[in-house]
Amino acid sequence: MKSHLSQVLTGLVFAVSSLASQSAEVQVAVAANFTAPMQKIAAEFEKDTGHKVLLSSGATGKFYAQIKNGAPFEVFLAADDETPAKLETEGDAVPGSRFTYAIGKLMLWSAQPGYVDDQGAVLKKGQFQHLAIANPKTAPYGAAAMEVLTHLNLLDAVQPKLVTGENIGQAHQFVATGNAELGFVALSQVMENGKLTGGSGWLVPLELYEPIRQDAVILAWGKEQPAAKTLMEYLKGEKARAIIQSYGYDL
Repeated sequence: MKSHLSQVLTGLVFAVSSLASQSAEVQVAVAANFTAPMQKIAAEFEKDTGHKVLLSSGATGKFYAQIKNGAPFEVFLAADDETPAKLETEGDAVPGSRFTYAIGKLMLWSAQPGYVDDQGAVLKKGQFQHLAIANPKTAPYGAAAMEVLTHLNLLDAVQPKLVTGENIGQAHQFVATGNAELGFVALSQVMENGKLTGGSGWLVPLELYEPIRQDAVILAWGKEQPAAKTLMEYLKGEKARAIIQSYGYDL
């Protein structure tokens, strides 16, 4: 009996130590707009695989600079498709690992209910002091916001009222705290499970800006890391895709 129990305990210890040896950490740089869904995906990924995800959130352009300067990120979830492609061309990403994980949408949003109408006419009326956007030089959602304002012939009129955040997360924060009456944010920041989480908004028509194709890529640091490859495959799975769609992204 003791011998059998000893064998069982030995087997359990081996199984646990084997799992521990197989689990690993993966360093992920994620575009600010995708922070909330990625936190959910990471939690499910950790439960399902035993690997741990270490997330850093910020502007795509800033991450590009950090990666070029040797930041040890292993996976990059960008807010565009150009930056990952550029990193791949420059030898900083694993060839063939890149894919589009989401297509983002832009929303004109206010924390105040009823402030933004469903046609975006509030922009043309101009009865606001501050309009928040992300930095168009480093954040694709900021560049998309500038496209919209240009298409609507409103850029000159609202230019003095623009409040620029370092990334789309900061732009959202300006509006959420009332420092700007309204702003261009990512739909995913104000939507969950198909519903607006608060305030009022206008979903900007897709014809007013170029599609925000968001690509993921394994970086050079992750080339020999199985956890990085496992995460990329997980992002393509049904569980991750369901979470992505629940935040208003297209696939």
